Amino acid sequence: MAERIIYHVDVNSAFLSWSAVERLREDPTSVDLRTIPSAVCGDKESRHGIITAKSIPSKKYHIETGEPVVKALEKCPDLVLVEGHYHVYSEYSRALMDLLRKYAPVVDQYSIDEAFCDMTGTRSLYGDPIEFAYKLKDEIYETLGFSVNVGISSNKLLAKMASDFEKPNKVHTLFPEEVPEKMWPLPVGDLFLVGKSTGESLRQIGIKTIFELAHTDEDLLVSRFKSFGHTLYEYANGRDGSEKGKDSMGHSHDVANKSFSNEITISHDITDREEARLVILSLAETLGSRLRNSHFRVSVIAAYFKDSDFKTHSKQLTIDHNTDSTDELYENGMKLFDMLWHGEPIRLIGLSGAKAEEEGTPEQMSLFGNEERERREKLDRAIDTVRGKYGSSAIKRASLMADKDRKRVPRPGDKH
Repeated sequence: MAERIIYHVDVNSAFLSWSAVERLREDPTSVDLRTIPSAVCGDKESRHGIITAKSIPSKKYHIETGEPVVKALEKCPDLVLVEGHYHVYSEYSRALMDLLRKYAPVVDQYSIDEAFCDMTGTRSLYGDPIEFAYKLKDEIYETLGFSVNVGISSNKLLAKMASDFEKPNKVHTLFPEEVPEKMWPLPVGDLFLVGKSTGESLRQIGIKTIFELAHTDEDLLVSRFKSFGHTLYEYANGRDGSEKGKDSMGHSHDVANKSFSNEITISHDITDREEARLVILSLAETLGSRLRNSHFRVSVIAAYFKDSDFKTHSKQLTIDHNTDSTDELYENGMKLFDMLWHGEPIRLIGLSGAKAEEEGTPEQMSLFGNEERERREKLDRAIDTVRGKYGSSAIKRASLMADKDRKRVPRPGDKH
């Protein structure tokens, strides 16, 4: 049996990098934002809002993601500020995923700027997986204009941890046998899912490193952190549970579960319904495509989001027929979102379908609306065919391209 190989591909300072590439594409003589103190924010004219991404040179001024723009400007008055454009970032994200799918048998997009690639069994195609990771990283830079880190391991948890090692534009391995040397000496706060609050709680009981967490009695952790204590213990020992069908990142792709889901973690707080709508539309397109490619349809649709306090809000509804329609997933997703959202800052948005049935499963047909459903099905199939041949950017929805300040959103890879 082939050794399991997982890549975690993570864009370096994604929103800042994509803003820099976009700016250079529009004006090749402009300064590369990645080489100067710069940051992405909300409304740069009013100078309100927060920093959502920053360049590496800005770090020497101690600019922090999430801090108010006013505070950042006090630290660095010459900080160059640019506004973020989610639809532009979506284009770069899609271009990256398209490139990864050229080589990886399975690509699991984890957020807008990162993905897991299951490269198991590809050694005969591409040679040594570590050497190929360097080639992939370089091709991304040469083709799309931005750099990534690639973490390599035999499970998703360790691959993600590896990609967070030294940046930018690096390849790192973290196989189980490397955990004692590479992961255990790290501060406990560097472990995936250990936030500030959990890190402080661990330090209060004398756990300062991942090594100490890995060697703490599991029962003690469970008594203090409930079921999350077991998760912490497993993660600290390099185990993510993905062999059981659900990986450490919360994704399940086992068809026997009869459910499909897609979610995106945003690197800044979404507080605008229009931006959330674009995210849900993008999720619906991906979810619909996955359903159609798997020849499944769903009758239960759910929308969920995590707010800035990591509290999950979710709601679902049952429709009177099975569907794989992008439009239906989107329309129902928005209906649910509007019932759920009360203005909380959002960090993650997800859309899922459950009670999946194989295509062709007998169902009660409605006397009305079948003609419209058939029209939508034909349209989705046609779009899938074109995207399958020419890439997901070959056909784009106008609402994902629209921008009040722009006539056209260039596609990553455009030549000038």
